[in-house]
Amino acid sequence: MGKIAHLTAVQKAITDTLKQEGKTQKEISERIGCSQSAVSRHLSGMSVGRKKCGRKRCTTRRGDRTLRKIVEKDRFQTLGDLRKQWTESGVETSRATVYRRVQEMGYRCRIPQVKPLLNQKQRQKRLTWATEKQHWTVAQWSKSSVKYPQSVMVWGAMSAAVNAASYQEILEHFMLPSAEKLYGDEDFIFQHDLAPAHSAKTTGKWFTDHGITVLNWPANSPDLNPIENLWDIVKRKLRDARPNTLDELKAAIEASWASITPQQCHRPIASMPHRIEAVISAKGFPTKY
Repeated sequence: MGKIAHLTAVQKAITDTLKQEGKTQKEISERIGCSQSAVSRHLSGMSVGRKKCGRKRCTTRRGDRTLRKIVEKDRFQTLGDLRKQWTESGVETSRATVYRRVQEMGYRCRIPQVKPLLNQKQRQKRLTWATEKQHWTVAQWSKSSVKYPQSVMVWGAMSAAVNAASYQEILEHFMLPSAEKLYGDEDFIFQHDLAPAHSAKTTGKWFTDHGITVLNWPANSPDLNPIENLWDIVKRKLRDARPNTLDELKAAIEASWASITPQQCHRPIASMPHRIEAVISAKGFPTKY
């Protein structure tokens, strides 16, 4: 193995000591395992060490401080917005550089969670609804809908376009048989959100004619609807499946839905008391659910 051409800090210290003891450059180089020319360069003050690898940093400390001020002014800006403002301040750089500098500052890029916009009236209705259901138990929530019976059998429906008439056909041909199988002659409470097909007058009349109680539901409240968690499971599985045709999509949806376990059905139901508490604490505003 050849002798190294550059001295470490320890080798430099030893070289200085041996030189003071009167050792020759050859003796020193043999002692520390380095080339004689490296010892010579060090003793003559010409040793500058290995040059740094990689590209030269393209921004200055002053420029980085300017970027920090831009970020702290509004942390909801995109990388494109930050780059534009940084460029306007006199720092020409790429989007990738902006990303690296932001990371160095300790910030992390995040996509804001999309939540429904609620007006004051809707927030008040959510708060009132949650207050009324504040003392419901998990057992009560388990029996409050055909979609989530206590036996953890789950009923749901998907369609590309559903109007009131088609929704009522789905209820007639799919929901009623499921309710009969799950509950028999027992009364139950049906839950759905306020989608146009659900809140139509003709749909309300259909439930009245069939003697089915519908759980009143606040508008724009997906965070209170446990089935949204199940739809999310299906969506994630579909992203992994990547169906290419309509038939493949239908098959993937059926397989994803069938793969949902009883535990996955129980979990969102068991969280209902916590969801209610969260809405009350948030005074009707959207929650983390």
